[in-house]
Amino acid sequence: MPSLAHAYSFDPRHGHTRESLLKVPAPTAPGDFEEFWRARYEEARAVDTAPELGPVEEERDGVRVHGVTYTSVGGVRLGGWVALPYGPVPGGAPTAGSAGPARYGFVVGHGYGGRDRPGPDLPLPLPGAAAILPCVRGMGTRGRVTGIPDTADAHVLHGIGARDTYVIGDCVADLWCAASALLTLLPELDRPEAPRLGYLGESFGGGLGALALPWDARFGAAQLTVPTFGNHPLRLTLPCTGSGEAVRAHHRAHPEVTEVLAYFDAATAATRLTVATLVAAALFDPAVPPPGQFAVYNALAGVRELQVLTAGHFAYRGMVEEIRALRAHRERFFGEHL
Repeated sequence: MPSLAHAYSFDPRHGHTRESLLKVPAPTAPGDFEEFWRARYEEARAVDTAPELGPVEEERDGVRVHGVTYTSVGGVRLGGWVALPYGPVPGGAPTAGSAGPARYGFVVGHGYGGRDRPGPDLPLPLPGAAAILPCVRGMGTRGRVTGIPDTADAHVLHGIGARDTYVIGDCVADLWCAASALLTLLPELDRPEAPRLGYLGESFGGGLGALALPWDARFGAAQLTVPTFGNHPLRLTLPCTGSGEAVRAHHRAHPEVTEVLAYFDAATAATRLTVATLVAAALFDPAVPPPGQFAVYNALAGVRELQVLTAGHFAYRGMVEEIRALRAHRERFFGEHL
């Protein structure tokens, strides 16, 4: 394992090696874990998302990017972007004239900084793919909601006193509703017999994806990069610089919060996740402790692949090459499973 110089007051490896990380388990689920999440999913599927596509904001990487708004649970109207295939496709032949039918669709989750533009989420893994890039409630320039904090440390604690009010559950629903909005806009992708949706999520978006995917048969494959929310009981013992530190501080004053967190554990959810999943997990990460990331991968119940990263949420020598290798890995992975 390469040595990385840092100034943190703790070890971002938390004393682990690759071998020990591959043994980190998932916590036991509450008895009504599946019932809770299936009810949340059915509530989200009942929403009329009424997506509205805005004008083209940019054109690149084989897609035209539009603004979009859609409705999620609780009648909350959220925004984001939709990328529709058009023109030269990386690695493929140019398309003529206007955008044609999409061959694949992706829901792309974001990190705990939100997003103010599609940025590095493009290009998409497959030629001819469309995507929706939502801002979940409270996050990003198009996800602002009155009463919900827009900074990670405050957002991660919003409503944490009860499982039915915790904002993380609503953010998962925002992803389900984003998928519904994309399928409304692109009905050619709505094929229950052969799912054509993929999911991409990093950090916060990776953890949300692990919570969302076990219950949604519309997805055929996923990539979770340095996913958060894995193994909360262990995370509560590990210092970090990310949102988990705010949860740790809250837990010290309110130890009963562990009962709520048990329903929002990405590793526990992964034990029910049978969709083909690629996980990129880091050996060193000051923001999302690596044991939680690997707990998600270790728990996966279906076809799974792992790419080990030197570090997450940290700049290091060789990072550009690892990102390039991960892009190639995900293109092959989605090409095989969608």
